[in-house]
Amino acid sequence: MSAPSECRIALPHLSLSAQVWGDEALPPLLALHGWLDNAGSFALLAPLLAARFRVIALELPGHGHSDHLAAGASYRYLDYVQVVLAAADALGLERYSLLGHSLGAGIAALVAAASPQRIERLRLIEGLGPLGDDGSHTLQRFRDAFAPRGDNTKPLRVFRSIAQAANARSMVSGLPAELAQPIVERGLIEADGGWRWRSDPRLTRPSPVRLAESQIHALLRGIEAPAALLLAQPATSYLPGAPMQARADCVPNITVNHMAGGHHLHLEHPATVATWIGATT
Repeated sequence: MSAPSECRIALPHLSLSAQVWGDEALPPLLALHGWLDNAGSFALLAPLLAARFRVIALELPGHGHSDHLAAGASYRYLDYVQVVLAAADALGLERYSLLGHSLGAGIAALVAAASPQRIERLRLIEGLGPLGDDGSHTLQRFRDAFAPRGDNTKPLRVFRSIAQAANARSMVSGLPAELAQPIVERGLIEADGGWRWRSDPRLTRPSPVRLAESQIHALLRGIEAPAALLLAQPATSYLPGAPMQARADCVPNITVNHMAGGHHLHLEHPATVATWIGATT
């Protein structure tokens, strides 16, 4: 498989990293990874798409090799939308397609709603909009987010080897360690006595407010690009079938497909997912 090139994207308030596959003359496909993942998430899929697209796997703030937010700042879902739009501007992408997984799929859907004139196609794996809120946990979530944290911060875990980190990631996510390897290798930084995660620990803090499901539906109705959604079967616990179908019903031009596998379908079945992307373009 072809090795990607590294790209650095300077924005006014921070710098982002990306990995790029494919010739510059090809149509751009901006790929957005999931929560606590990085560009390595597309290491198996992107080379299979590189004959048709210039695949740009952007790393979101706090993830991979991208900058962390400044001290005192918080990671907000809607801010990611602004960052992706700014990155597209910096890359000179006047019109482009979007590919997103999980968190990245949710962000991609909102980017498509925010800037419909710029999005050629929208391809989503295991996500369509952000996690919503039915109101039942709003107050407790709000209080938890602003609860005092104290001065003691838990030290970051140091792994003796990359293999140990991959096994730890596998235990948490259920993704086999060998498939998690590209994400893990890119997600580590050398530390005293071994390796630690380079992602910003603040990414695990709870969000104080989520959009109501009715607001999410309203935003999804603003997607104009031809869209395709690929969901794991059996359904991921936090992406239940009926609510996801209700969201899909809001998108004017979308096809929904299901594939046997886990949450990281594009790592489990890269060739099949590449064929799905090709069949829906």
